[in-house]
Parts: sequence; structure tokens; C-alpha cells
Amino acid sequence: MATEAKYSIVREVGRGSYGVVYEAIVNQTRSKVAVKRMHCNVPENVELALQEFWALQSIQRQHENVIQLEECILQNGQVFQPISHRYRKSDSHLLLIETCLKGRRCMDPRSACFLWFVMEFCDGGNMNEYLLSRSPDAQLNNSFMRQLSSAVAFLHRNQIVHRDLKSDNILISHRRGSPIVKVADFGLSKVCQGKGNVNQHRFSSACGSNFYMAPEVWEGHYTAKADIFALGIIFWAMVERITFRDGDTEKELLGTYICQGKELIPLGEALLENPNMKLQIPLKNKKSMPDDLCKLLHDMLAFNPKERLDAFQLEVRIRQISYGKKRQRS
Repeated sequence: MATEAKYSIVREVGRGSYGVVYEAIVNQTRSKVAVKRMHCNVPENVELALQEFWALQSIQRQHENVIQLEECILQNGQVFQPISHRYRKSDSHLLLIETCLKGRRCMDPRSACFLWFVMEFCDGGNMNEYLLSRSPDAQLNNSFMRQLSSAVAFLHRNQIVHRDLKSDNILISHRRGSPIVKVADFGLSKVCQGKGNVNQHRFSSACGSNFYMAPEVWEGHYTAKADIFALGIIFWAMVERITFRDGDTEKELLGTYICQGKELIPLGEALLENPNMKLQIPLKNKKSMPDDLCKLLHDMLAFNPKERLDAFQLEVRIRQISYGKKRQRS
């Protein structure tokens, strides 16, 4: 990949509309890494690549449940230039912005211009595939809910709003025995300026995946609490194994929705049309979900963002629920 052959590509492990992910080997240490290549040939792709870079490089300390960026490399033709992510205002960082946003080569489809993100390798695939290949497990679900709540609280403390949380964007690692979740894919994320409460920042560009979008995102006026709504969708679907089939990929995905005849309506869109709609939680089996978890999900999926938990309240509440905890012998 680089002139010194620092990495060797092993195989392709994932492909989306904005990039390709490979399993690779660090030639010097023989350790595995994941390498994500994003083509910077059009302004939209450049913006996504830069959003991911800014989000990951802005985190001053790493969190166990957030994907770790090892380095970022700018490829311009046959030239590979490492981009520092440790210094926000480094010359390399400025050169990245200058080259990607203003450089003629990046806008010339005849010239190869890519950003390569070298990240820690997760051997368990994404959370959607991982859970659907296993029998329901309350203790595992509880562990995943705790880890994800901690990760999102960490991101929000660091002024990062993910804006595209879904089970496909959460990876699984087995490096320490028990499965560890890793929030990944920061292409739609926003790094908020300043050190105030992240929930005070307002966003207007509606983005994300339809089945996970909060009602206010559909309107184009929302805050970081949209991430909590997406987590609520994930948690509910994970506990009850509620799935839908993606129309584009035909994949079975974890996610909750409202049925209108044969049509599946995203929960956020349905709530926007009917804010007084009462959510039927649990949907399948009342014995599958204790009352405190039902209350938590209602508080995460509240139509009014002011009535919805924020990430810091969720981090506390998730540790108090009885669901998935081992019963102590008397």
C-alpha cells in the first residue's frame, strides 16, 4: 500500500457506497489491521472522508468501545503521505484539507486520490451478523447495551455526535475473550466546536439510516439526542430480535418499525406523523423484558427530545436495570 510496503492487503471484508474495507497485515509486526479506503474523486466523498478523519483524530484518549485509528494515509496518484492525527493544526492536517478540497487531482477522475484509514482489526464482524447468528442471550445483550451506552457517552463528552448509529456500524472484537463492541463508521459524524454541553448544538442536515432516525431528524432540526433514539431502536431490536429486510441489500437487519398494511414505516417517521402514538414495548413477549427495561426504552424513544434521556443519563440508567443480570443466590 505504501512505498515501504508497510501493509499487505489480505482480503476484502466489506464494501459500501463510500468505501471498501480490507483485512491487512502490518509487515513488520505481522499483526492484523483493518484498512478502509475512501475514494476522494467527488466532493461528497471528500466530505465523508474528512468527517471520519476529524472525528477520530479529535479524540484525545481512546475508549475501549470506540474503533481506534492507527493512522491515516493520503494517496495522490502513486504518492502516499501519512497524515498526522495527533496534532489538530499540523501542517499535514492543513495539507490534507488543501489537497482534498482544493486540489485539482482529487476532482479529476483520471487521477487516483484516496484516503486510507488504518484501524484496529475486529475479528467478529458487525453486531448485526454476530447477534443474528446466535441464540438470544440476555446477559450478552446487557453487556452490549452497557458498552454502547458508555461509548456514546464518551463520544458526546468529546463533542462528537455520530449521527449514523446502527447495528451494521458496530463491530465485534474477541481479543480479550468476551466480545467487545466497537462503534465505527464516522463518515456522517459531527465534531462540535467549543466545550459546552453537546446537547446544546443544533443540526439541520437530515442524515443517517431511515429505520434509526429520530423524529426530529426527519424534520431537520435535532441535537445529539438523536443518537440516543438510534440506540433505543438498536436495544429494543436486540432484546426482542426484531428484524426487517433492507430493500437495497436484501440483508436481514436488526431494527424496529411500525407496520401499516404491508408497508414498514421507520419508527421515527411514524412518531412524527403521530406524536401521541403509544409504543408497544415489549412487542413479542412480555416475559422477555422486565418493567425497568421497558421504561428505559420508552425514555430513549420519547418523541420529544426534551423528554428523552441524554447519553450521560443513559450511562447511569443502563447499569441499574435488572435485565440480563445474574441472580444472586440467597
